[in-house]
Amino acid sequence: MRRLFLALAAAATLLLAGLSLVVVASLDSSALVRRSETISPAAVAEARRLLAHNDPRQLQPGQSRLVMVPARLIDEGVNHLVTRFGGGQAEFTAAARQAELRLTLPVPLITVDRYLNVQARLSDDGKQLRIDRIQVGSLSLPPQSVLPLIGLLARIGGYTEEWRLVRSSVRRVAIAASGNRVDIAYVWQPELLSRARALALSNDTTQQLETAQRDLAGLLGFRAQGQALPLPAVLKPMLQAGNDASLARRRAVLLVLASYLAGRDLAAVIPEAAAWPRPPRRALTLHRRVDTAQHFIISAALSAWAGEPIADAIGLYKELEDARSGSGFSFADLAADRAGTRFGKLLTDDPARIDAALAAPMRDGDLVPILRGLPESITEAEFRRRFGSTESAAYGQLVAEVERRISALPLYR
Repeated sequence: MRRLFLALAAAATLLLAGLSLVVVASLDSSALVRRSETISPAAVAEARRLLAHNDPRQLQPGQSRLVMVPARLIDEGVNHLVTRFGGGQAEFTAAARQAELRLTLPVPLITVDRYLNVQARLSDDGKQLRIDRIQVGSLSLPPQSVLPLIGLLARIGGYTEEWRLVRSSVRRVAIAASGNRVDIAYVWQPELLSRARALALSNDTTQQLETAQRDLAGLLGFRAQGQALPLPAVLKPMLQAGNDASLARRRAVLLVLASYLAGRDLAAVIPEAAAWPRPPRRALTLHRRVDTAQHFIISAALSAWAGEPIADAIGLYKELEDARSGSGFSFADLAADRAGTRFGKLLTDDPARIDAALAAPMRDGDLVPILRGLPESITEAEFRRRFGSTESAAYGQLVAEVERRISALPLYR
C-alpha cells in the first residue's frame, strides 16, 4: 500500500510538473492586446437600449427573444470585464460571418514580464457558430475541447447550474453578414434572473444593504421635513456606523444612498427590501445643490461596484443626453460625477485615505470642488457650436479644468 501511495504521489507530481511546463511554454514575452479600459458613452447608450427592449421583468417564462448586440458593445464589455477581474486587456472584432476574440492576461507570479495570450477565431455558416481555432500562446488547442473545458471550470467554480441554464436558454448565436453585430436567440427562463441576482448579491451583501438602509432611515428620521441636509452629515456617520470599515459595508452604504438619491426602491432588485424601513424623503445637498449630491453619490456607487471607466462613461452619457432633451450639458455636474468616481475608487483601492478623511471634520468642499465658473445648461446646438464634440481641444480644456479642481482637493491628491 505504501509503495502504491508513493507511486501515485510521484505520478501526480510529474503530472503537475508537466502541466506547469506546458503553461510556462505557452507564455509570451509581449502582450497581444494593449488598450485602456475606457467605456464610451455610445456603449452605455447601446446597453441601455438593449436592456429596455429585453427587460427580464417584462418577459414571460418560455418566451423566445432575439437580441442584436453591436460588436463594439461586446468589444468594450469584454475588455472591461477582463481588465477589472483579470488585470488584462481584450478585444473583439467581427467581419462578415467571422469574429475573433483576443485577450492578454498578466502572470504576476513570474519575475520577468510574461503574458498569457489567447486567440479564438469563430465563423458562422448561416446554420451554426463554430470555433475554428483557439491559440494559447504558441500552443494550439482542439476547438472541440473549449465547451467541455468551460463546463469543467464552471464545475470547479461551483457554477454548474448557471452554465446549464445558459446553455439551455441560448438557442442560436450568429454573426451578422455585415459584421457589425452578433445576434443571440434565446428562451427566457426566470431562474436566470434569480441566479444572476444571487451571484451579484450574496446573503452577506443583502444584510449589509439592509443595515445601511436602517442606518439611513434612522439618521433622516430625526431631521425636520423640508430641511436641507448637507451630504457629509449623512455620508460620514453611515460610513463609520458600527465600527465596520470593510469594503462590503462601505459599498453597501454608497448603493443605498445612490438608490435613495435617485428615487429608486431597492425592492425592484432585492425583493426582501420591501420589508426594510423606508427612509423619509429629505433633501441631501452638496454646495447647497441636490443635483450635485445626486451626481456625486451615484458616480461613487458606480465606481465602487462596477469600476471607474463605467462610472465616467455613464456620467458623460447623462450629460450628453441632458444636452439633447433635458436640462442641458453641465460641466458642474460632470465635476460632481468625476469627484464621485474618484471617491468610489479610493473606497476600493485606498481605504486608508478614506479612513483619514472620516477621522477629520468633513465638509462639502472636501468631496467636490467649488463649481463656480463651470458652464451649465448647454443645449445640444450650443454644445456643437462651442465644442464640436467631446474630442475637441475646447472641450478638453474644460475637462482639464474640472480635473485640476478635483485634484487640488487633499482627498484626491
